Amino acid sequence: MPAVLENDVLVYKGSNFFRQRLLLSTLSGRAIKIEEIRSTHDDPGLKEYEVNLIRLLDKVTNGTRVELSETGTSVYYQPGILIGGQVNHSCSTQRGIGYYLEILLALGPFCKEPLNAVLQGVTHSDLDVSVDKIKAAALPVLLKFILVDDGLELKVVRRGAPPLGGGEVVFKCPVRRHLRPLQWSKWGLVKRIRGVVYALRVSPTMANRVVEAAKGVMLNFIPDVYINTDQCRGPNAGKSPGFGVSLVAETTDKTFYCAEAKSVDAGQGDITLPEDLGRVCAQRLLDEIHRGGAVDSAFQWILALWMALGQKDVSECVVGPLSEYTITFLQHLKEFFGVMFKLDVVRDEEESDEEQGSLSQQVRMTCVGIGYVNISKRTL
Repeated sequence: MPAVLENDVLVYKGSNFFRQRLLLSTLSGRAIKIEEIRSTHDDPGLKEYEVNLIRLLDKVTNGTRVELSETGTSVYYQPGILIGGQVNHSCSTQRGIGYYLEILLALGPFCKEPLNAVLQGVTHSDLDVSVDKIKAAALPVLLKFILVDDGLELKVVRRGAPPLGGGEVVFKCPVRRHLRPLQWSKWGLVKRIRGVVYALRVSPTMANRVVEAAKGVMLNFIPDVYINTDQCRGPNAGKSPGFGVSLVAETTDKTFYCAEAKSVDAGQGDITLPEDLGRVCAQRLLDEIHRGGAVDSAFQWILALWMALGQKDVSECVVGPLSEYTITFLQHLKEFFGVMFKLDVVRDEEESDEEQGSLSQQVRMTCVGIGYVNISKRTL
C-alpha cells in the first residue's frame, strides 16, 4: 500500500518491504510508522529477524527512536544520525547475513566514520543473496559511484549453513561526501566464468562433483571457466552441514552477473545431488546473462538508490527486466525523496517486433540525482 502522510510521518500498512522502508527512512531522516504487521496471522507482529534488523540500524546510528506496540503489530521508527564505525552484530539465523549486509552496503558511504562491521550468522540462505554474490556483483557497482576502493572490502572469515549458521564476515566501507553521477549503458560480452564451491561438514568429494557438473554446462559456451573449492574444516565449517556454489560471469565492460545454488537445509529430509546443484546454478547464470543489463538483477534496487542520491546531474543506466522488488523500491524512492525515474524499454532497431518479443527486454533508467551530501564528511 502507498504511504499516508500524518503529521509529517509516513504511515504504511503490512509487513511487506519492511527493510526498504527502514533503509530509506534512515537515509532521508523521515519518521515512519508501520501498522497492521501480520495482524491477521496466527503469529502476529514483527518476526525475530526484523527486530534484529532494527537493532543493527540502532548500532550504526545515534539517537534513533523506536516504539513497538505491545502486540508488535505496529512500529514507529524515528531515525538518528548515521555514525558507522565499528559494529559487531549477531544476525538472526532466520535470514542470511546478506539480508543485513545489503542494508549496510547502502548506508556505508554516508556514515560519519568508515564502517567496519563484523556480522555473524548464516552466510548462505535460500531467502537472501549470499555474501559471495554481494562481494562479486554488488561491490563493483558501488565502485562505479565512488571510483576509488580505499578501504572497500568484504571478507568471509567463516562460512555458516542454515539452520544454525556459525559464519562470520567482515565488511569495511569508506565514506564519501557525495556520489558521482553515472552513465552506464553498455555491458559487453562475457569473457570468463569464475566461481567457488563450498563444502561444510560434508565429504570434500561433494564439492568436486558440483564443480564438474557446473563446468560441464559452462564449457559449452566459453573456454575460460575456473571454479575454486572451499572445503572448510573445523570451526571454519560453521555449525550445520551443507554445500553450495556461486558462479560469476565477468564481461569485457566490467559487468558481473552472479548465480548461486545450495543444498537443502539440514533436517529437511530431502537429498540434494551435487550434479543437480551444479547444473541448476549454471543454468541460472545463463538466465542472468540472458537478461542482460549493466548490473545483476538482484542489485537493480541499490543501483537506483545510488543514482537517486548522486550529485545534481543526470544518471543513466541500462538494466535487464525490472524485478518486482525494484519496482516497489522506485515507488518508495518517490515517497521518501521525491525522485522519479524515467524508464524506457531499449529496442534494437535492427530486430523485428516478433524478434524483440522473444528477447529479454532491457530498460533504460534515467534520473536526476538529488545531490545527497554526507554532512559528516569534510572536504579538504
